Amino acid sequence: MAEYENELIGSHPGILALRKLVARVAKSPVRTVLIYGETGTGKGLVARMIHRASSRASKEFIDLNCAAIPASLMESELFGHERGAFTGAIERKVGLVEAANQGSIFLDEIREMDLTLQAKLLSLLDTQQFRRVGAVKSTSVDVRFIAATNKVLLSEVNSGKFREDLYYRLQVVALNIPSLRDRGEDVITLAAHFIARYNRQYNRNIHGLHPETAEIFRAYRWPGNVRELENLLERIFILEEEDEILPSHLPERIPRSLRQSAGEAAPMQSLPKGGFHELSAEFQRQIIAQALADANGNLQSAAEALKLSRHALRHQMIKLGLRQD
Repeated sequence: MAEYENELIGSHPGILALRKLVARVAKSPVRTVLIYGETGTGKGLVARMIHRASSRASKEFIDLNCAAIPASLMESELFGHERGAFTGAIERKVGLVEAANQGSIFLDEIREMDLTLQAKLLSLLDTQQFRRVGAVKSTSVDVRFIAATNKVLLSEVNSGKFREDLYYRLQVVALNIPSLRDRGEDVITLAAHFIARYNRQYNRNIHGLHPETAEIFRAYRWPGNVRELENLLERIFILEEEDEILPSHLPERIPRSLRQSAGEAAPMQSLPKGGFHELSAEFQRQIIAQALADANGNLQSAAEALKLSRHALRHQMIKLGLRQD
């Protein structure tokens, strides 16, 4: 993703520590790296930083999203195939692993890889050898594997969705990217960075965030992390004409309560329509919807954040007419 262009921007302690770890890992001979982070935090950027700072920088960096390719095609995509290996294999194909020889391959959303293919990946990591689909002989490669996930892989191991031996093989070096909501003033620093970029890109002269908008940015939970911030600001550059980012420019997904409470709270002219129970139900809907958004729709995580059991949360959602999506 283009969020930081060349480096991790920000002064949060977690980001400062991550920069140092990236530099150390890049210079080391370690062949497997695992990156943890929520969707939109910049896992692909960190993978590229590792590659660029390593002795492999002059060789290929291959990026593969394991969730984007059907399981039936993934083995051929990774390892290649021989002519005639299966119906439609009219010529020999070099796989991504072979193309990344002496370089790096980034396996994003590694959790989505089929269990059978996980076993073949483990063999490759152990031996640095693989066989194309339909081949008799093995091919040797020298590749650094950088995997990433937005899941807690150990939980996936415990539920039987990820191989335990592969987990420990990948876990040799693990890097954690903090979520944007935990990075304090970094959200303002990043906003300034994107505003400067889009001023150049769209030939605009937007000065920055209105003070109330900055307060909203600090208070908002940013479930989509840096990617959400980046896309939100680009949308404003395209659609709005003012020379400052105003609270009125922000989308409906940012709770109205945040937009009203920034700076001086908007005075209540009169009580909202509806009785006490109707208003209480609406407030509960907003809280549950925000918890689900923060948890990327994961019911168990949202329940834990709300200090409820999964069953109790589901019951409340049915009662309030809320769907999980």
